[in-house]
Amino acid sequence: MTQPKTPMTRRNFGRLAAAPVLLGALSGLPAGPAQAAEAPATRTRPAAGTQGVRRAMRRAAVFMDEHVSYRGGYVWSYLPDLSTTWGEMEARRTMCWVQPPGTPTVGHSLLDAYHATGDEAFYRAAERTGLALVRAQLPIGGWNYIHDFAGESSLREWYATIGANGWRLEEFQHYYGNATFDDAGTSTAAQLILRLYVERGHPAFKASLNRVIDFMLRAQLRGGPADGGWPQRFPAFSGSVGETPWPDDRPSWLPADVGHGMEDGDYTRHVTFNDDVLGENIKFLLMCASALGRRDLTRPVLRAMACLHRLQQPGPQAGWGLQHLAHAVNGRPAGAPAGARSYEPRALTTHTTQTNIRQLFHYFRLTGDHAYLRRVPEAIAWLESCPLSSEQKQENPLLRNSTHPTFVELGSNRARFVHRFGSNIRNGAYYYDHDHRNTLSHYSGGRSVDIAGLRSTYDELMAMSRAEVAELRARSPLAPGRPYALPRYFGIRDLELTDLFREAPLPLPDVTDAQADALVVGLGAKDHWLGPIGTTTNPYRGPAPATPYDGTAFMSKHVGDTYDTSPYNPSDPPAEPPYEPRESAEGITTSTYTGNMAKLIAYVAAS
Repeated sequence: MTQPKTPMTRRNFGRLAAAPVLLGALSGLPAGPAQAAEAPATRTRPAAGTQGVRRAMRRAAVFMDEHVSYRGGYVWSYLPDLSTTWGEMEARRTMCWVQPPGTPTVGHSLLDAYHATGDEAFYRAAERTGLALVRAQLPIGGWNYIHDFAGESSLREWYATIGANGWRLEEFQHYYGNATFDDAGTSTAAQLILRLYVERGHPAFKASLNRVIDFMLRAQLRGGPADGGWPQRFPAFSGSVGETPWPDDRPSWLPADVGHGMEDGDYTRHVTFNDDVLGENIKFLLMCASALGRRDLTRPVLRAMACLHRLQQPGPQAGWGLQHLAHAVNGRPAGAPAGARSYEPRALTTHTTQTNIRQLFHYFRLTGDHAYLRRVPEAIAWLESCPLSSEQKQENPLLRNSTHPTFVELGSNRARFVHRFGSNIRNGAYYYDHDHRNTLSHYSGGRSVDIAGLRSTYDELMAMSRAEVAELRARSPLAPGRPYALPRYFGIRDLELTDLFREAPLPLPDVTDAQADALVVGLGAKDHWLGPIGTTTNPYRGPAPATPYDGTAFMSKHVGDTYDTSPYNPSDPPAEPPYEPRESAEGITTSTYTGNMAKLIAYVAAS
């Protein structure tokens, strides 16, 4: 479960493991789906030629499918000889990562390439990747973060060794055997299965699709303030962790009054807004409603929308938390903001509030119901009440580019900042207080909130005429009508709920001849793009020692001592022996592949 540093739709997936996409970000993407597509710039034929671009795309896809994938599944990054592979942590060669930018992300790219070119090689590779996800799908119908084709005993051994020693990756420290909605893994996999089923009606995809729809409906919470929401994981696991150790031997410099631990116990059962769980599940159900004619799914969508609307907190702190209690706990009522992992204290969260305001904008567009907009001004007013101070930004480089703290204390409206002491999972722990210095690097203490943009969109929606609102409602996937096609491309940019409207334009970015040609040249004769992987890991060397560590070298770094298996940037390691700065290894990354293919797909589709 990763936290965004920018407003999130699906996730800044592979932020650490991803190499930079060649030639920068795609250009020409519009601010909203309602804008008309602009005509592509006039082109001259690139040196490679349009057919040369298609051939290069095919070579790259075949290489990924036949040489990089394992039975059609993908992790995130690979050394060129495939001797070491990584997902969010070091992975086994027999694994596939369901979290984007892993297996589903590559599958969407392959299917996009088929739609742009009509080349069956892309469809065959996409189908193989889809079937890998079918094999990885749990009997309950959802997906875990990862799957190991070597079997459950191999996966359990990975969790007990590499996973258990990832200090900052608490979701991998224990094996629960259930499915997760976190990090858009289940929703992104489900979308690919839906697309593949709609494409050709493959019976394996039909069965898989039915299972995941049933899973999503069974997991949706029922009754009380939490009605319509989803937990982080399902089904509940009786042995899930509800507290984290607090070492007896703590540093001499640690203040006595800090907070610590999992304040509300097992967070996997709480209503989850983190990583836009609710928004991603709504998106998938709306895709099924529109593409399959499943009008029975509109009711669960409306319940989910009502849940988000209902759980907005009363003023003046009219925001949302990462999680909210699904049931009353220790005298706190259902619906109250809840803590989660040991570095996610009980608090309101500014980036989640921004995401949920944007969700309310979508709900209004979907339904035309102004009730979804009624309390938006309260939420914006709360965000205006709690910015980072200039002193906080000046004194902490990690906050310098942010506008708001991540966590805001209930009641006092003061910023809460998270820190850690120690050097590994056994002698260290996370804690929180009001000190803005020495915050975590792997979980940002600050966020960028676009208050002006939120207010502008609110004003724009409120100014819509009755006729304009009626026109939106008529095209909404919630409106009755015959099934209609899904968007043609999923990997060029994250899809918004309003991209699912009938006849919604999906503008393509403008990719120049020079950009397309450079990507073909960069592919070369090796049939794959190489670039800096960006992260590395310490190999598992046994259980971490509990010997106390009184220093501060690991407080604001991505990794602890050499027993910590968490990924980190090799050019910015802790200032503690034996670490020394070094350049990142070159490798193959799914983020580079899908990013470069998105450009070429857009180029070919516009030709």
